[in-house]
Amino acid sequence: MSSAYITHSDCARHSMGADHPECAARLGAINDHLLVKGLLDHMIEVDAPLASEAQLARAHSALYVRELMAMAPHEGFVHVDPDTSMNPHTLPAALRAAGALIEATDQVLGGRVATAFCNVRPPGHHAERAAAMGFCFFNNVAVGIHHALDAHGLERVALVDFDVHHGNGSADIFRDDARVLMCSIFEKNLYPFNGETATGANMVNVGLDPGSSGEAFRKAVQDCWLPALEAFRPQLIYVSAGFDAHREDDMGHLGLVEADYAWVTRCLMDVAARHCGGRVISCLEGGYVLSPLARSAAAHIRVLIGAD
Repeated sequence: MSSAYITHSDCARHSMGADHPECAARLGAINDHLLVKGLLDHMIEVDAPLASEAQLARAHSALYVRELMAMAPHEGFVHVDPDTSMNPHTLPAALRAAGALIEATDQVLGGRVATAFCNVRPPGHHAERAAAMGFCFFNNVAVGIHHALDAHGLERVALVDFDVHHGNGSADIFRDDARVLMCSIFEKNLYPFNGETATGANMVNVGLDPGSSGEAFRKAVQDCWLPALEAFRPQLIYVSAGFDAHREDDMGHLGLVEADYAWVTRCLMDVAARHCGGRVISCLEGGYVLSPLARSAAAHIRVLIGAD
């Protein structure tokens, strides 16, 4: 079965100022590399819709959604935290990014595709139930997961996050939600400076020491993630796909390479084949140096779509 590639031009119009690492060029770098490598030939390209307030309010408080929408400026920038700001194009971009996960969920659970990759921004995994932070406004993957649970009636959904930064927002939203197993690997003592102590019984968090290589990453996946995923038997797997743990990305201090991203994707696809008909939905999170970002995303997507 084919795979969906979901994005939207609105996502490139969001900006947090000159020289900000979370920039529109990230999406273009991935798209261009996939095009050059011929991977888009294996995917169905779909425009991301706008998420509705009701869809957002499944993952976020309705008051937070309304307040964030009201903050959107007509010109200039509005800061929501020291690293995160809105320009006049941020709200449509954020609505498209969350909407991409709604669309991916409908595509996969509707049987039209088996897998999907959402090349969208702003990212989402730091956005908590009632707070924007860490370049994130709405928690895109959480919106998609709640759509799978609340609109499609799934009972067990897994979220795996291999960004170099812990997905504190996802942990906040899904804390002690027995329907969701969250597995996270991240660098210790790095923003957002939490995650080493699990906040719920459904959290499998593994903090890696700065300087850790792909060997330590793979051991954590094999020893911690895979047994938990096998026991949970997910009906659908979501991936918060951050590529800033790459050794060439200066946002962190881990030593992953493209082969590590391909390897972990194979592991997840094997779990999906056993338990959920191969259904996996992946969404871009971090990754800020363009060349390793594009190469790593392509390695991940190549396995995701079965072209490896």
